[in-house]
Amino acid sequence: MVAAASPPSSTPWSADETAGVDLAPRERQVSEFTVLTRTVSDAGLMRRRQGWYWTRFGVLTGTLVAMGVAFVLIGHSWWQLALAAGLSVVLGQVMFLGHDAAHRQIFSSGRWNDWASLVLANLFAGMSYGWWQHKHSKHHAKPNQIGYDPDISGEVIVFHTDGRVARTGVKAWLSQRQGWLFFPALLLEGLNLHVSGVRTIFGRGPVKRRPVEMAFVTLRLGGYLAAVFLMLPVGMAFAFLAVQLGLFGLYMGAVFAPNHKGMPIVPRDSRIDFLSRQVLMSRNVRGGRLTDWFMGGLNYQVEHHLFPSMARPNLRRVQPIVREFCASRGIRYTETSLLASYGIVIRYLNEVGLAARDPFQCPLTMELRSAR
Repeated sequence: MVAAASPPSSTPWSADETAGVDLAPRERQVSEFTVLTRTVSDAGLMRRRQGWYWTRFGVLTGTLVAMGVAFVLIGHSWWQLALAAGLSVVLGQVMFLGHDAAHRQIFSSGRWNDWASLVLANLFAGMSYGWWQHKHSKHHAKPNQIGYDPDISGEVIVFHTDGRVARTGVKAWLSQRQGWLFFPALLLEGLNLHVSGVRTIFGRGPVKRRPVEMAFVTLRLGGYLAAVFLMLPVGMAFAFLAVQLGLFGLYMGAVFAPNHKGMPIVPRDSRIDFLSRQVLMSRNVRGGRLTDWFMGGLNYQVEHHLFPSMARPNLRRVQPIVREFCASRGIRYTETSLLASYGIVIRYLNEVGLAARDPFQCPLTMELRSAR
């Protein structure tokens, strides 16, 4: 493994390489991003970190094996719920590793990355890699853009009111309070993620490596449910599953929500250059090594969106370069604490939910339309 080189002490854009060149704004942004990309590459930050990833994979695999042994040894005891809580966190870390493989961060070979994602997502976590990759690729292409980003197109939670019919009755009451209800609702997200994946791979739509996905998910979910209900009394088994799936969904939502929720929503017919789109629609979360671990590196959301194939441990190292670059170009770079980001998400969702009673009067939508 070749360790990533330290970022350069002085950035090469101090002498603007695009200055004096008559470029349209969109072309200029492309040219500037090329400068940033070259700087990052020259610093060695696009190199693979396979040693780091193999160590991570070994630790997580060993932890899952140890938890399986503990499950058998604990037996008929309510202490199993503590194990279920711990399992939700470990499986969350497994999914972060699968996310990295899906973004081609681990291996140079796309085939190796695909198989790593299949093993991690389908066999270890019981989720569909193909379903997630299709959805997540759309999000990365056009984050927070109406009609393109599936992460803001939910029917239960209202993320925008553009083109929506006004909600009435119980739906309106829930929407007005959806910010406060958002995190409790995530307790159902773990179940939703599994169901969505199963429906996709056993459905009629195109799925790459469908037989493999079907086999891995069936083996994982079938074996998991069989173990839980064979080893535990029925009531305790259902409690174990509720805790594990509930906390898993809450964990995933608590990590992904701060990244884009409450950031600008892009109208469906807008055209934005790659650099501006990825920086302005993303939010970083400040913190130390514990935050890096808890969020699986997704706290560096700006850097991840600019360089999605960059190895996770390099994101911390590239952040000063990206932040300085954005400052030198007058591009707003958003960063806040984890708790502050949760507050932003809650307030934003409540505001949009309140406007959902009459979407045509939504101040957020009107502001965006007037800015076109």
